[in-house]
Amino acid sequence: MSPKQRRMPVFVERKTYRRRRMADGARMLPILGALLFCMPLLWAVSSPPKTTVTMFYLFLVWIALSVTSAIISRHLHDDDNGSQSDAENGGR
Repeated sequence: MSPKQRRMPVFVERKTYRRRRMADGARMLPILGALLFCMPLLWAVSSPPKTTVTMFYLFLVWIALSVTSAIISRHLHDDDNGSQSDAENGGR
């Protein structure tokens, strides 16, 4: 066999690529959340911020992380259902 025949394709299927990127996003979400939750610690330059502003910020970050997590998990779940039906159809 020549070296050209043994090479694997460079690009993966679009659906597989998107699923992997969504899984990567799901793995990075807790790290992003930890960074965003630590942001109020950096706000105290000359005087500490008001507690209401800090709590409002933390609540908004929490809601945003929850919604983002739900969207990512829904996309990953939909991809799982599609891949199972493809396997049942013999990849057609």
